[in-house]
Amino acid sequence: MATDNRQQSTVNRQQTTVNRQHTQTIVVKIGTSTLTRSTTGNLALSTIATLVEVLTNLRHQGHQVVLVSSGAVGVGCARLGLTERPRNIALKQAVAAVGQGRLMRVYDDLFTTLQQPIAQVLLTRHDLVQRSSYVNASNTFGQLLRLGVIPIVNENDTVAVDELKFGDNDTLSALVASLVEADWLFVLTDVDRLYSADPRSNPDAQPIALVQSMAQLTEFQVKTGDSRSGWGTGGMVTKIEAARIATASGVRTVITNGRFPANIEKIINGESIGTQFEPQPRPVNARKHWIANVLIPVGKLYLDAGAVNAITQGGKSLLAAGISQIEGEFQAEDAVRLCDTEGKEIARGLVNYHSLELRQIQGCKSDQIAEILGYPGVETVVHRDNLVIV
Repeated sequence: MATDNRQQSTVNRQQTTVNRQHTQTIVVKIGTSTLTRSTTGNLALSTIATLVEVLTNLRHQGHQVVLVSSGAVGVGCARLGLTERPRNIALKQAVAAVGQGRLMRVYDDLFTTLQQPIAQVLLTRHDLVQRSSYVNASNTFGQLLRLGVIPIVNENDTVAVDELKFGDNDTLSALVASLVEADWLFVLTDVDRLYSADPRSNPDAQPIALVQSMAQLTEFQVKTGDSRSGWGTGGMVTKIEAARIATASGVRTVITNGRFPANIEKIINGESIGTQFEPQPRPVNARKHWIANVLIPVGKLYLDAGAVNAITQGGKSLLAAGISQIEGEFQAEDAVRLCDTEGKEIARGLVNYHSLELRQIQGCKSDQIAEILGYPGVETVVHRDNLVIV
């Protein structure tokens, strides 16, 4: 109890600082388990209507608001009379196409009643892994928010393929919060906060009010579970990963019960509801944040002790001589993980060589590259400007 009181006191002090900023950018993610009724898959219209009213009020207070909404597949299933979420990719994409139109119609009707303009934004990971597309998306969001529009974001399930999927909208919401440089990310779910265990099955589960660093979750002995609704794709583990991505971008993240959307305003005004994740200082280098949190690594490089020390302690680039083993197939400029000899990831970055080329020059000195490959190559395998310590 004393620990919980100290956490609440810390939250309140931090909120005072945040609340001095009049205009804030707020990203709200609502999941399928909150949007729909678990027994039927039909939309929970009263919850959605309350959420719409809350978000519109925030806009009227001068805040910029983005809504990341799941639910297209769930709504499509209800519309088509399906009794469970499809597993076949083609069927899932077809169902999403049916559901997305219905979902946006509901949002448009409710927001229009309150005279609040909205915009539909459908994204795939491909839209963010290409640097130029990432910048374009940032510019589009910026313009929509300046116009007073509430963008409603969802993954473009109709065209996304497995290797370019976000995996769940928790991850998507964190990346969007980073993209728009949000002050807040609210992840609305079917529990009121993070617990040390699943409170639905463990009566001894302890509530957690504040997470000051992700390492604290080990201290709290947090256990995570999967979605119970049968309609959603995420569990608490994906929400914690979203918090990790968002807080690394300087975004204060909150996990709270989506059945009570009015709590969003209460939390912004300083009430200790849900679980808050304290943000890290906002990254100065946006490109390195993009490398660390947006790109999907497609290969792994194992480094000797000297290379690990040069990168982590000396801020050096990675040279071919420090590579002892290579995993995966990748192209030049793909993202790769850099690991120590035990396989622990110590950094990630953009590689300058194709995996076939790199296998020929691994362990070799830079002045040997041209002779081995038969043509001049760059001296660094991963330049320090494209390398992020993790």
